[in-house]
Amino acid sequence: MTDSTAMPAGRLPAVYLSHGAPLLADDPVWPGQLAALSADMPRPKAILMVSAHWEEAPFALGATETVPLVHDFWGFPEKYYQVTYAAPGAPELAASVRKLLRGPGAPVQDFPDRGLDHGAYVPLVEMYPDADIPVLQVSMPTLDPVKLMEIGRKLAPLRDEGVLIVGSGFFTHNLRAMNFDNEVSSVMAEFDDWGRRALETGDLDALVDFRHKAPAARFAHPRTEHFAPLFVTLGAGHEELADQRTVIDGFWFGMAKRSVRIG
Repeated sequence: MTDSTAMPAGRLPAVYLSHGAPLLADDPVWPGQLAALSADMPRPKAILMVSAHWEEAPFALGATETVPLVHDFWGFPEKYYQVTYAAPGAPELAASVRKLLRGPGAPVQDFPDRGLDHGAYVPLVEMYPDADIPVLQVSMPTLDPVKLMEIGRKLAPLRDEGVLIVGSGFFTHNLRAMNFDNEVSSVMAEFDDWGRRALETGDLDALVDFRHKAPAARFAHPRTEHFAPLFVTLGAGHEELADQRTVIDGFWFGMAKRSVRIG
């Protein structure tokens, strides 16, 4: 692996984050890990977020100016609905994304009133608490790993323009298996270890076919939307997969919080 200083001047990493839930803010460890990750990277000119919580086809762009957050969760204490993150909009980034992705049979639609959902703002509150970096959220138009990697490849040039590309999901995600005593099931640990080894060896074929290749894949991900953003990150970092490393690991309420940086 190479040091991040070996990246071309101005190039930002591509990152996959396990984003947690709104109550991540109260965790004694995880917020500090996210803050340390952002401190170890060059400061972005803008951030492009791909969250597990926005599936929309065709490909869609969220608000390009500051609008209220999407508090897309239920049954939490009121304080979590009072969180704000008034990051500047990113119309220039939106224009660049349109140019990179729009083509015959590939329309790009706009949702000017859609604010950042919790998959986007929960980690950003910890990473960039001043909310002074423009942020654009875009949708996942599919859960197909190959197609998501291709989207990531098309978006990769943005990294050379100082854009931090973030896929935000959860390395394992089965809400029925959450354990509030922080006990980790053997099957969750087994999937996490398999994913770690596949990433470290650059085994993209196995990762793309994780539903069949990974142990306990259907338990770790009854639905795949939280693993899917990883493939946008892998596509965006396809030229530097040898410079891929885990930046956060461990478990949170029984689910793997592995997060990965490329570049």
